[in-house]
Amino acid sequence: MDVTFLLNGTQVFLTDISPTTTLLDWLREERQLTGTKEGCNEGDCGACTVMISDADGSRALNGCILFLPQVQGKHVTTVEGIAAPDGTLHPAQTAMIDHHASQCGFCTPGIVVSMATAHLNGATDHDTQLAGNLCRCTGYAPIIRAAAQTARQDVPDHLLFLAKNTSSPQMPHAQTAGSNCFQPQDQDALAAWYLDHPDATLIAGATDVGLWVTKQFRDLGPVAFLNQCDDLRGVTETDSDIHIKAMTTMTDVEVALAPHHPSFAAMIRRYGSVQVRNAATIGGNIANGSPIGDSPPALIALGASLHLRRGDIRRSLPLEDFFIAYGTQDRHPGEFVEAVSIPKQRDSLRCYKLSKRFDQDISAVCGCLTMTGDGKTITDARLAYGGMAGTPKRAAHAEAALIGQPWSEQTMRRAMAAMAEDFQPLSDMRASAAYRLETAQNMILRYFHEASGLATDIHQVTS
Repeated sequence: MDVTFLLNGTQVFLTDISPTTTLLDWLREERQLTGTKEGCNEGDCGACTVMISDADGSRALNGCILFLPQVQGKHVTTVEGIAAPDGTLHPAQTAMIDHHASQCGFCTPGIVVSMATAHLNGATDHDTQLAGNLCRCTGYAPIIRAAAQTARQDVPDHLLFLAKNTSSPQMPHAQTAGSNCFQPQDQDALAAWYLDHPDATLIAGATDVGLWVTKQFRDLGPVAFLNQCDDLRGVTETDSDIHIKAMTTMTDVEVALAPHHPSFAAMIRRYGSVQVRNAATIGGNIANGSPIGDSPPALIALGASLHLRRGDIRRSLPLEDFFIAYGTQDRHPGEFVEAVSIPKQRDSLRCYKLSKRFDQDISAVCGCLTMTGDGKTITDARLAYGGMAGTPKRAAHAEAALIGQPWSEQTMRRAMAAMAEDFQPLSDMRASAAYRLETAQNMILRYFHEASGLATDIHQVTS
């Protein structure tokens, strides 16, 4: 496969590359740009952070799970390109020195790139921007102080130039070699190719598929990269629904949903770092069918519909019906996720993500609940959970115990007891079965107290 992009201001032409070569490996092995580090090699530690710029702006991404075809027509800036050509340090680099924010230095290049990208974008929520950069020896206080100092400085001219000098208009499309690799320019081309190659792996953000290569060393066989399909990206609103196309990143989903369902947006903020959310797509999060994916429970609780395409044939179904059993979804050979739509409604959604870490951790239990009524009687309830079964699943018995009943703690406790009929969770390294069931039940009570005006978030409760 042939790929073309800009690297620290210089045009790069690659021919006949393996499509599953990661940007990190290529930078270090072929260009000896070793500032970008290999730490976890799965998108958690941020040591491999690079800045990717295109017509839509600049964003931080994990180079370790970013395949080279995904940077086609874009501008890659590594830590070596953060300082000015004359060697003048970027304000983030100066601030890291001033505040003694680096010890062993392994994580520092990734932190600097994340900090410089946030600085370029005017983002000052430093804890969020740096949540995907792990430091095991310095401690975060001096790093956050360095970020705050950086935010008070002007963005250097050279970085503004690099970010704006995106390569998309000047560069040709990626050239594919044979039938084992395809980079369609629109979903019509994807639909036609996928019909002929139904066993191929579709690669959207690669935040999951990337690990198949870096951790499991799998040969993916035929692959299609969807990042050039602009018609599979974006959010539109009508009077009746919110329509989210499959290739919309979780960063953009968070922004789009915050005004409508802030609890959903707050959960998105937690289940991946900035780098992961900038790459991960809502279609990928749904299509991989994980029982612990955090988007499906929220979408199911909101009554979302999934839109699928196979060739020229399209169909829609309730999202909850897409998940049949563990590892099995209602998706025909050659069929792909086109979009998901959420009916517009008065917001009553609360999302509760239970995990050992607050930031970027896999859920032990994810509960997303809606209850509506007239203030006295519950007229409808949808309780959807992840981590409680082989698929994301509604708590039907608990819902039945709520509907038509008075809005009271007694009603909630009856629903909690009924939930034992809905789930028989497993014990694993994240939680025991008993813990999962009890905490899932407690989420119903938490919903009641929160909707009644009590503070239930440990980040809001003070002594």
